[in-house]
Amino acid sequence: MQNFDILLLAILSPLVLALAMALGLPSGLAKKLAYVAFAIPALAGICVWYRFGGAPLEGSYAFLTTYNTGLSQLGITLKLGLNGISLPLFVMAGIVGFAAGLYALQSAAERMGTYIMLLLIMQGGLMGVFASVDVFFFYFFHELALIPTFIMVGVWGGRDRNYAAMKMTIYLTVGAMLSLIGLIAIYYKSGAASFDMITLRAAVLEQGLSTLAQQNIFGLLMFGFGILVSLWPLHTWAPLGYGAAPSSVAMLHAGVLKKFGLYGLIQIALPLLPQGAAHWALILATLGVVGNVLIIGFVTMAQRDLKQLIGFSSVMHMGYAFLGVACLSVVGAGGVVLMMVAHGLSVALLFMLSTSIYHRTQSFDLDEMGGLVKHAPVLSAFFVAGTMASIGLPGFANFWGELTIFVAAWQVFPLLTIIAIAGVIISAIYGLRATAKVFFGPQSEAFDKVLEEKPAVDLTWAEKFPALILLATLLVLGFWPKSVTTALDASLSEIYPTALSNPASDAEVAQK
Repeated sequence: MQNFDILLLAILSPLVLALAMALGLPSGLAKKLAYVAFAIPALAGICVWYRFGGAPLEGSYAFLTTYNTGLSQLGITLKLGLNGISLPLFVMAGIVGFAAGLYALQSAAERMGTYIMLLLIMQGGLMGVFASVDVFFFYFFHELALIPTFIMVGVWGGRDRNYAAMKMTIYLTVGAMLSLIGLIAIYYKSGAASFDMITLRAAVLEQGLSTLAQQNIFGLLMFGFGILVSLWPLHTWAPLGYGAAPSSVAMLHAGVLKKFGLYGLIQIALPLLPQGAAHWALILATLGVVGNVLIIGFVTMAQRDLKQLIGFSSVMHMGYAFLGVACLSVVGAGGVVLMMVAHGLSVALLFMLSTSIYHRTQSFDLDEMGGLVKHAPVLSAFFVAGTMASIGLPGFANFWGELTIFVAAWQVFPLLTIIAIAGVIISAIYGLRATAKVFFGPQSEAFDKVLEEKPAVDLTWAEKFPALILLATLLVLGFWPKSVTTALDASLSEIYPTALSNPASDAEVAQK
């Protein structure tokens, strides 16, 4: 098998099965094949992770291959490849998708065939986002993964699902449109003959973009991508949507798809628009730290619904990532990538476990739980581990992402860094309090009544296995971060120094 076939297979395997299911593939066979279709992207990710160091690089990308789409006259080609920035996110998307797929296949969802078909489309789109070198397909695969999200929240969601689906649709459509305008503006202003990132980067370095153009385009991308990532105060769709979403959808969107915006800022916006990034850096850092970390952190502390708490927590942690982006440095961007991977794994684990808790307590209300550790000690252990990872305890991947961001930010925004570090204490407060209420507090009367009708049991293997996959990956990256950082540093160092440390001046641009 050729290198490029692995990336193409990771994208097509879930999409082909979804198409076959739409055309009437028998449900029994489809369910069996779905296990394979969810496993292939994860195995492909692990394979390219292992082989990346020995693969030849072309424009900082390995496994680079171009497929003719018939749109080459418009500068659009399906170009697949991975560099050190996209590699860990591609791997994370495969692993989280596998865990979410396993959990969904063992669920009791109504209209299971349609549910799995939409989840497969979502997974195929996610793999395409991080494997695409062409900006057009980078955006196309995001939209492909986003559409099933709206449908699944509206049809299979929980409380307030219709309102949540509508609000997500409005906010994320606006964010996607702003991002699209910004991406088209880069292509138009650069004079490049192609949408692929390598060509765009070369064209921008050769032609240069004026300071005003960079500022305007970066502003579009910052707010467009920012809405998709839940930048404060444009974040309100996220906790509501995740609270209503089915578990597997919340795992894939909060864990993986939400990283699209941050990835776009790091892979495209910062290298191509350094002066624009410098203009908006302080605003981005302030919104991220004061808004996401501090304000949303306090809001998270006030939550009494477990799933809403995890949703607000996810929004809060994006503030650290925005701070890292605003540092405009290799160290800051590297920390953001590490954090994206760690956050994706840990928040997926927590959303999955929150549903497992619901199945045993029949409630997400923290005041209606308590004492679950006596009935489900393994579930308790997994939830404590997931909470510790989310807080940033050493030994988990989250620690390295947050630490690296704080080190980079201290050189640029010392006051904001102090506030951001205080967010770790806020995380510990709401995380440990929720753990205590669910598992170690006194057993509530509401939970007593539930137990009278149906005794609580510990995690089944159908629940343990996907949880083990996510937790094991967090620990591997926590104890062996170099498995990601070597390639990451190499790619960032190649595309960042010229752009960020020596941007073209207006005079140089005018001369050209």
